Amino acid sequence: MKSKGALIYFRLLLAIVMMILSFAGCSPTKQERETRDATGKQVVSLAWSNVQDSVSYTSTITALEEAGGTVKILDMIKSADLDYTEDGKLVNAADEHGFLSEEAARLVKQNTWHHSNVEEVLGDVDCVVVPGGWDISPTLYKEAQGWHGIEEDSDFSPERDVSDYILISYCLDNDIPLLAICRGMQMLSVVSGGEMVQDIPKYFSQIGVEYHYAHRDPERKSFAAHSVTGSEDSLFYKVVEKTRIENVPSWHHQAVLSVKGTPLSVVGTYDTDGVEMIEAVENQNLSFCLGLQFHPEVAVAKVISKSEDAGNYTDYDTSLTFFKAIIEAGRKEAK
Repeated sequence: MKSKGALIYFRLLLAIVMMILSFAGCSPTKQERETRDATGKQVVSLAWSNVQDSVSYTSTITALEEAGGTVKILDMIKSADLDYTEDGKLVNAADEHGFLSEEAARLVKQNTWHHSNVEEVLGDVDCVVVPGGWDISPTLYKEAQGWHGIEEDSDFSPERDVSDYILISYCLDNDIPLLAICRGMQMLSVVSGGEMVQDIPKYFSQIGVEYHYAHRDPERKSFAAHSVTGSEDSLFYKVVEKTRIENVPSWHHQAVLSVKGTPLSVVGTYDTDGVEMIEAVENQNLSFCLGLQFHPEVAVAKVISKSEDAGNYTDYDTSLTFFKAIIEAGRKEAK
């Protein structure tokens, strides 16, 4: 009986000590345990991709780690309104061109993250990065469009489109710090209700302007390079502390045409053969929400890998600032 009483007393004393330590700030919270790794580095959640060995994806991981963060790759986010196979493929949700069917897209746009597993996938995240990748299903646009008709540029992943659309809508509604790159910026604009250009060369032909492929190497051998002019009154400017960036790595044939009437602001542009193209957008109503059409992660990765053409692109320090900024935004969110 005496030993049993001593055990009860010990457990009571231990509980009181743990409570005191918790109030004193000596015990890490659940969020701190889940959003910091063993070395105390800030965890950055990276959106799931169907092609995780792509240059943009691997370079994004490299840049985030170089900036002092650690990367957690998220699982695919699924819509409860759609059917999936056991290995995560959508069932009867793609059309003959491989992109999301109009009905599937309508359900995703209508219910966004509210009918999904996004909360289960994200848990207690502090910040999210959505990297580059394939074209976005035009059925997800505010005003749905059909296929652009270009066979050599018909890479679509309806599963990733659904996953990214839901992820970004959740981040926007819950003010989770977000950095969206290339396709990521395009999806940010689509979710926000912006207008898209499905193919830049085709668009320039339609408006009667000769296009010189400033945004992608016409032979598709290397990243193009061009400048970006930013707005002073913007998060973009606060990050890089300059109004012009030279030689950003660029690789895209689709673009954001307009964000008029959306919560987004255009904060970076490039004069392309006399036509002002959107290169950066942000939602200034949120704590940190920045979209970049170009690829700063590639500039960082090329320097680290000592690539022969590294000097053709934006300098290492400027490129790295974007990844340091999202990590810092994550730290603030954790607090």
